[in-house]
Amino acid sequence: MDGYESLKERAKELREELARHAKLYYVDDAPEISDFQYDALMRELQVIEKNHPELVTADSPTRRVGGAPREGFVKVVHAMPMMSLENALNRAELASFYARLQETLRDDAAEVLCEPKIDGLAVSLVYEDGLFASGSTRGDGQVGEDVTPNLRTIKTLPLRLAQELPGRFEVRGEVCIDKKGFAALNAAREEKGEPPFANPRNAAAGSLRTLDPRETARRSLKIYLYHIIGAESFGVSTQKEMLEKIATLGLPMQGAERLCTNISEINSYLDEWETKRFEHPIDTDGVVVKLNRLALREALGVTAKAPKWAIAFKFPPEEKLTQLRNIEVTVGRTGALTPTAVFDPVHLAGTVVRRAGLHNQDEIDRMDVRIGDFIWVHKAGEIIPEVGRVELSKRPQDARPFRLPAECPVCGSAAVRLPGEAAVKCTNSACPAQLKERIIYFASRQAMDISGLGEKIIDQLVEKRLIRDYADIYALKEEAIAGLDRLAEKSARNLISAIEKSKSRPLGAVINALGISNVGEKTANDLAERYRSLRALEKISRESERELELADGVGPVLAQSLHAWFSEPHNEGLLARLEAAGVNFVSNEPKAERGSMPWNGLKFVLTGELSSMTRAQAGERIRALGGETLESVSKKTSFVVVGEAPGGKYAKARKLGVPTLNEEEFLKKLNDAKENNSPATEVMK
Repeated sequence: MDGYESLKERAKELREELARHAKLYYVDDAPEISDFQYDALMRELQVIEKNHPELVTADSPTRRVGGAPREGFVKVVHAMPMMSLENALNRAELASFYARLQETLRDDAAEVLCEPKIDGLAVSLVYEDGLFASGSTRGDGQVGEDVTPNLRTIKTLPLRLAQELPGRFEVRGEVCIDKKGFAALNAAREEKGEPPFANPRNAAAGSLRTLDPRETARRSLKIYLYHIIGAESFGVSTQKEMLEKIATLGLPMQGAERLCTNISEINSYLDEWETKRFEHPIDTDGVVVKLNRLALREALGVTAKAPKWAIAFKFPPEEKLTQLRNIEVTVGRTGALTPTAVFDPVHLAGTVVRRAGLHNQDEIDRMDVRIGDFIWVHKAGEIIPEVGRVELSKRPQDARPFRLPAECPVCGSAAVRLPGEAAVKCTNSACPAQLKERIIYFASRQAMDISGLGEKIIDQLVEKRLIRDYADIYALKEEAIAGLDRLAEKSARNLISAIEKSKSRPLGAVINALGISNVGEKTANDLAERYRSLRALEKISRESERELELADGVGPVLAQSLHAWFSEPHNEGLLARLEAAGVNFVSNEPKAERGSMPWNGLKFVLTGELSSMTRAQAGERIRALGGETLESVSKKTSFVVVGEAPGGKYAKARKLGVPTLNEEEFLKKLNDAKENNSPATEVMK
């Protein structure tokens, strides 16, 4: 076997091995190897596929990583309508449904299959010759949305069936997020000052329907299948056999179903799951009851929206009355102040609950919740404790409205709420509650670009109190960090060198690194070009918020963000220490009139990955020549610069007839502009 054939065979082995370990980890919860070993196998496959793109297959685990954002969803017409289910809200309604089954079927046994109802988003998947080909949402039942790239990121979804299956195979089920993932997702959103999802279904739907598959990939979505289109053609005659077929194909299913032959057995299953649901890893708000034999379903028929042979029994929500004793305020990693209700303990959904998030000041005001009030508490999605409403008839006479503090409870700095934002945030960049995340951003490529200063190293530096704010980074010594985990002598020397190199970063990158609310990469570069000096920006931000508002491109939200940040005493001291350390505070480029700059008037959009520079660096070079970088493609776009694995922006450019540049063409135009001062009219040629 020659070298190429060996690589081809090795790639096949790696795909099979990674798929097996992914199932053991994500589906069976029984991993055989460590994360480090799994990552090593994945990196080996990535290297082979990068060097030999022709070896990439549709079921390669490397394709699970989310691609670039898309401009919109493509509509999909379902071959068979995706119907919803009628609900039974009590045992009497369920008994009536079962009686209708018996009456219609008469001599045939009304055997039904019961299983917990998954509270997720219905999807339909299509496999072609055993390979995952496409997937769509339910939509209105007739027309859904193509979410194939997002579905590929779900690690419990096999990209290849476990058995060979020629032709088209369509299977349906639910995408959901388990209780552990839902709690972690909402905690992260609250730390960022974002509104939490109301329940797991909303979280799953929001995660699957985002236009950015990379965001879907970051969330712990799962999928469970329960229905095969045209099941009879695969030798299946009952719902029970259908689930068994799904399992033999390696597709994930719940596995908690039970056959019932009378209403007494159905009620026994409901009794069991009314309490068992609280221990179930997936949120379930009821039980689905389906006629088991597929051939008998035609006798029942369907309504305009739902089959008559199935029904969803919904469990009543559990709610308890308790007294609110306190509202505690904590500070998240982004500086957001988060209020939490502390109340007398109550037993809810199988656990004792003493605390519930109140989210933000708007939510407190909406409910008019006050310390001392009696409140009704429930679990959102049977998972997250939540205050539902105040029992006003029991309100104490001395109860007073609650306001979040104007000072950070951790560091005492000013806490402000900016226009258009729900969260009240601490303005101190050195606040211990948010230090690690801010330093991670400070060291990132789009900011100070400090190679080697990653999350694991930052964790150690903060925990050992070697850094307490950004400025401490520039006081680090090689001998002090050489003994840290992952930092040998050479690595420590390289890190100190990278820190020293970062001092000469462009002014826009320095402004961006400070982590000022509402100041991103583009805004930071605009501010650097307009004010030319960090001290000049500080002066006008502290003295004249109104003048900032009147400046081109600076609205009231940004003006208030800048004013709040530069007015904070902690930040004033931070700037002084950064400047003393030698960090660049002025624009490195001589100011030129935009009209005389070679790329004045040109608008660029960047998509895909460039090999010679980052997209942030490409943007810097474009702006240095007078050009403008934009986030979306329109008819006014001058060029779309296309790197590897471009997303929907490239497709839209072609549709609109916008000129595109590959990396080689882009670099040539950059060099021509620099050497010959090529005007915009020359670039357009």
